[in-house]
Amino acid sequence: MRQILQSLSTGKVDLIDMPRPSLQKGKMLIATRRTLVSAGTERMLVEFGRGGLLAKARQQPDKVREVLDKMRTDGLLTTLDAVRSKLDQPLALGYCNAGVVLDVGEGVTGFKPGDRVASNGAHAELVSIGQNLAARIPENVDDDAAAFTVLGAIALQGVRLAAPTLGECVVVTGLGLIGLMAVQLLRAQGCRVLGIDPDPAKVALAAQFGAETVCPSRGEDPLARAESFSRGRGVDAVLITASTKSNEPVHQGAQMCRKRGRIVLVGVAGLELSRADFYEKELSFQVSCSYGPGRYDPAYEEKGQDYPVGFVRWTEQRNFEAVLDMMASGVLDVAPLISHHFALEQAAAAYELLVSDEPKLGIVIDYPKQADESRAIVPFLDTGRAGSGEIASVQHEPVVSFIGAGNYAGRVLIPAFAKAGTKFGALASSGGASSVYHGRKFGFARAATDVEAVLADEAADAVVIATRHDSHADLVCRALSQGKHVFVEKPLALTYAELEAIEAARGQAAAKGAAPLLMVGFNRRFAPQVEKMRALLRSVDAPKSFVVTVNAGAIPPEHWTQDTATGGGRIIGEACHFVDLMRALADAPITSVVASALPRQDKVPPDTVSFTLGFADGSIGTVHYFANGHKSFPKERVEVFCGGRVLMLDNFRRLTGFGWPGFRKHRLWRQDKGQEAAARAFLQGVRAGKAPVHFEEVMEISRVTLDVAVAVSGRKQG
Repeated sequence: MRQILQSLSTGKVDLIDMPRPSLQKGKMLIATRRTLVSAGTERMLVEFGRGGLLAKARQQPDKVREVLDKMRTDGLLTTLDAVRSKLDQPLALGYCNAGVVLDVGEGVTGFKPGDRVASNGAHAELVSIGQNLAARIPENVDDDAAAFTVLGAIALQGVRLAAPTLGECVVVTGLGLIGLMAVQLLRAQGCRVLGIDPDPAKVALAAQFGAETVCPSRGEDPLARAESFSRGRGVDAVLITASTKSNEPVHQGAQMCRKRGRIVLVGVAGLELSRADFYEKELSFQVSCSYGPGRYDPAYEEKGQDYPVGFVRWTEQRNFEAVLDMMASGVLDVAPLISHHFALEQAAAAYELLVSDEPKLGIVIDYPKQADESRAIVPFLDTGRAGSGEIASVQHEPVVSFIGAGNYAGRVLIPAFAKAGTKFGALASSGGASSVYHGRKFGFARAATDVEAVLADEAADAVVIATRHDSHADLVCRALSQGKHVFVEKPLALTYAELEAIEAARGQAAAKGAAPLLMVGFNRRFAPQVEKMRALLRSVDAPKSFVVTVNAGAIPPEHWTQDTATGGGRIIGEACHFVDLMRALADAPITSVVASALPRQDKVPPDTVSFTLGFADGSIGTVHYFANGHKSFPKERVEVFCGGRVLMLDNFRRLTGFGWPGFRKHRLWRQDKGQEAAARAFLQGVRAGKAPVHFEEVMEISRVTLDVAVAVSGRKQG
C-alpha cells in the first residue's frame, strides 16, 4: 500500500510504499476511497517543515525553552542530536478519510466488512482505525462528501460550545472549509449569520449558504456591519474559524459581542487577551477541542471505551454521525466546497497547490478502487537495501530483526545497533510508516507489520523488542520459543506471572538445545563512566553505600506509561534502570527491599519514590526517583561512598573522584548512557554464545523492581 508522509525537517511530501497495517484489537482495517486535505492544519505542518531551524524555533518558543534546559543538563551535542532526530521523524499527514471496512479486530462492535465509513484516518490506501473514530456513511452520501465528515465535526463542536438558540445572531470569522460548514450548521439551527473573510470568493459562498457577509479587502467595516446586523445590540456569539497569529480576531469578536456574549475559538488566533474587552461585558471565551468529547482521551480513542450517552450526548463519533446525517438530509452541502481533485499519485502536486497562492478550497485525493480488494498483501516490503538472502549467507555475523520502531527505537536504539555494526533483518511496526522510514535509513532488509512473520523469519538470529511495555513479556516468550536470542527494552515484564512465563519459555528453549540469550535494555551499566566506576570499586574490599538521585520530572497521568495495565507505571517502566545500575555497581545479589512514596490523589501509581536495597556483601543503596522536581536540574546523579572515598557521576557526563589515588575527574564532551555499548555487548554475546548479563541476574533485577512497585503502591501483582 501507499501512504503520504512528510518530513518535519524539510517539509518534503512523498508518496511511500509500505506494508499493510496490522489488524489490532479494537480496531478495523479500512480501504480508503477519498481523503480531504486540511487547508489549515496540513498547510501549517508543511510550511513549518520547510522553514529553517530558526523559523521553527520562532514558531515554538515553549520547545526552545525545553531545548535550552536540556542543553544545560545534557550538553550541546546530545541536545542537538535529540533535536535533529526529532525533526527527522516521518509525519503521516491527513485526518479526513472515507473508505470501506476490510476487516475488524477483536472487540470491535457496530461495524463489519463492507461498511462504508468516514474516519480520522490518514492519507493512505489502507488505515487502521479505532471503532470510536469512525461512523457509517449513509447510502445517499457520496465518498467526496463523506471525506468532509471530520472537518464538519470540528465545525459542529464549535457550534455546540457557542450554544446558539433559535433566532440569535452569530458571527463566523474565517470562511475556510470549517467556517463555511459552520455557517450552514448555524443556519440550520435557525440563527442569523454574519460571515467575515478577506477572500471575495469565500464570501460569495457564505452568501450562497444564507449568510450576510463582510469582506474587509473590499473596504467593508466588520464592526460597523456587526452593529447594524445585530440591530445595535451586539451579536450573541462569535465563532473564530480563521488561522492567524494575530490577536485581532478575538479583540474584534469582543467588540462585536453584546453584554455576556460568547466567543468560541475553533481555529488558531493570538491569545493576548485584553481584560477590558471581556471585563465590561462579562464575555465568555472558550477554545474548542477538535471533534468533540473523547479527543485525546486514550481510553476513548485507543481502548474503545465510549462515554454513556445519558451523560455525554455528543462525542467524537456521535458528532461524526450527526454531520453525516445532515449531509444525507441536505442540510449540509459540501459539494460547492470542492475546488480540486487529485489522484493519489499526484499527492506532491496537491501539496504544492496547498502552499501556493493559487485559489483553492477543498482539495480531495482520489484512491484507486482496486485497493478495496487488496487483502493478500505480503507482510514484508523490500526497502531497497540488502536482501534477506544476502544477509542469511553471512554465517559468522548475527542477523538482528526489530519489533517496534517508535520514538525511542528510531531515535536511540536502532542508531545504537547500527553504530555497533549490526546486520539488520526485518523491522516491524504496527502502522508500517516508521518501519519503512527507519528501515531505509539504517539498512534493514525488509519492513513489516506482521510480527509473526518476523519471529518466524529463519534468516534472523536475534530479535530486538521495542514495543509498549505490556507486550514485552509475550513477545519475549514467543521469540524464545522460536530459538531467537532476545534483546528487550525495559521493562522485561509487568507482573510476577509474566516473569514466570519467561522463565518457563527459556527453560523449554534450553531443553531443545542451546539456551537463547536474553538481555534487557539496561544500558547504564555499560556507560563508559559507569565502567570506570566499576573498575575503581573493584579495588575496595568493603561494603559500599550508593545514592542515586533521579529528577524524572512530571508526566501527565493519562500518558500510557502511567497506565498500570499498559505501561506498568514509572517505577516498573523506568526506575528499573537504577535497580540494575546499583546491582551492577555492587556486583552482589540483592537481599532486601524497603520502599516508600509520596501519596497521589489519582489512580496513577506513585512516581515520587525512595527505595533502599540491601546487598549480599553488606552494601546498601538508595534510589530517589522524583517526579516533583524542576527540568533545569540535572536528571541523574550517582554517588558512591566506600573506604573513605567518594565517586560522583553527574548526568553521565562528569565523573569526579574524592580520595582516589590517581583519579580525580573524567568529563565527556557528549553524554553517553551506554546504549551503543549495550548493543555491542549483545552482539558479542550472540557471537560467542555467552550472555553479557547472566539470566539469573536479569530475572533478579526484574523481580526486585516489581517488589518496589508493589511496596509503594500497596497493590498486589499477578
